[in-house]
Amino acid sequence: MELLKIIIDDFKTVKQNDPALKSSFELFFNYPGVWALFFYRISHTLYKKNLRFIPRLISAIGQFLTTVDIHPGATIGKGVFIDHATGIVIGETAIIGNNVLIYQQVTLGGVSLSKGKRHPTIEDGVTIGAGAKVLGNITIGKEAKIGANSVVVKDVPPDCTAVGVPAHITKRIDNKEPLRHNIMPDIEKDLFKYLLERIEILEDAIESGNINRTKEHNLKEEHKDYLESMMKE
Repeated sequence: MELLKIIIDDFKTVKQNDPALKSSFELFFNYPGVWALFFYRISHTLYKKNLRFIPRLISAIGQFLTTVDIHPGATIGKGVFIDHATGIVIGETAIIGNNVLIYQQVTLGGVSLSKGKRHPTIEDGVTIGAGAKVLGNITIGKEAKIGANSVVVKDVPPDCTAVGVPAHITKRIDNKEPLRHNIMPDIEKDLFKYLLERIEILEDAIESGNINRTKEHNLKEEHKDYLESMMKE
């Protein structure tokens, strides 16, 4: 009964998260993400009973029908919404919390041949943009956002945004609505802005013979979060 309740909740989650949904009929035939979770829930339940072949077979059938590859050993919480589900890969030791939003072409992959934990942990309320690759035994903190096409190989703290290849982490300044994943920092724009302002300060220093410490301090404070994210190993 618990499995049935979780599956029903998965279908309800789509209704709560997709404004494009017009009817239950459409939900059953046009949302491969919810069917991918359906096949996963069954295979995962069997996998926990130490069965191996049957869960993998069910997983393979689900992958064939939905183009979403979820290993039955992965752990996925409630309220997870896989939108436009195409080409998604979720590895064996991946852990996904509650109310996570995942877009198409996302990979939660491993970077090791280790038999232990080698896939990411995604905490509650995370949004992962289209095409993002989250790799290795790392943790994406609560309410964090991963920008589209980003490659994340290091931990992302809660309430932060990771963008770029490899991804750089900035403090969140955008709207926390999960669907507002289009509001992301532009790290290249920030870089050029910082460099232009820095050059202006240095040019003034050459002309006057003294550097304006107030302007320099204000520049560093304005770009503090960005500079820290660029300097992190």
